[in-house]
Amino acid sequence: MEKIVKITKEKSQFYLVWLTSGEHLRVSEDILVRYRLLKDQEISDSIIAEIKKAGSYDVGLQWALNYLSYQMRTKKEIRDYLRDKEFEKSDREKIINQLVEMQLLDDYLYSESYVRTLMKTSDKGPQQIKQQLKKKGVEDEAIQQGLAAYTLSDQLLTASKAAEKGMHRYRDKSFKDAVQKTKLYLIQRGFSKAIVEQAITDLEFEKDEDQELTILQTQGDRLWERNRSLEPAKRKLKVKQSLYQKGFDYELISQFINEKEQEADGE
Repeated sequence: MEKIVKITKEKSQFYLVWLTSGEHLRVSEDILVRYRLLKDQEISDSIIAEIKKAGSYDVGLQWALNYLSYQMRTKKEIRDYLRDKEFEKSDREKIINQLVEMQLLDDYLYSESYVRTLMKTSDKGPQQIKQQLKKKGVEDEAIQQGLAAYTLSDQLLTASKAAEKGMHRYRDKSFKDAVQKTKLYLIQRGFSKAIVEQAITDLEFEKDEDQELTILQTQGDRLWERNRSLEPAKRKLKVKQSLYQKGFDYELISQFINEKEQEADGE
C-alpha cells in the first residue's frame, strides 16, 4: 500500500502523482479523474499497476499525436518512435490502431503525399522514391498507389531538367564522357533507362568542337606532365590510352600528341 504525497502538473497535459516510496506516476487528466486520485489518498499495489498500464497507453498516444503534429508519418515511423521512448510493444500496437481509426495514420495517403512532394522539390526518379518509401516501412501496394501520380511525362520532364544540370556539372569532361556520366547520374537518381535515353535525345545536346579541344588540351597537358618519366614511346601510348578512355575522339588525340612531339623536338 502506498500513499499519494502530492500531485503536480507538467508543462504538457500530464500530471505526476508522487508516492511515499519516491516513485511517481505520469498520468493524463482522464486517469486522474477515473481513479479519483487525490493528495494523501492511500492506493494499493494492484491499482498502481492498473494506473501504470493505462497511463502508459495515454502518455504514448499523446507522444505520438505530438510527433504527428509536425508532419505526416508512416506506421513504422510511429512504431519506431514509441519503441525508442520505451513504450511496451502491446501499447505501441494499440496506439497505432487508435491513430489509424482516428484517420491520422494512413500509409497510402502518406505515399501519395510523399511522391507528390518529391516530384515538386527534387530530381528523384520513381525507383529512388520507391526505395525511400520502403525504408519508411511503406508496403508495396501503398508505394505503387503513390507512384501512380508520377506519370511518364512527369518523369521525362524531371529527368530532362536533371540532365541539363548533369551536363553542366560535367562540363570539364569530354562531350562523350559528360553524356555517359549524365546518363549514369539519372539512373542513380532512379529513372529507367528508357526515360534517360529519351531525355538525352529530346535535349539534343551538341558537341562544341572548340570547347572539346580546349578540354582535351587541359587534360592532355596534365597527363603528358604526369607521365614525363616514361620513355617517349610509352609516354605517347599512355597519354593516348588515357585520353581515349576519357571519351575524346581519336583524331583530336592524335593532333594533340603530334603537337606535343613537335614541342619536344623543338626543345
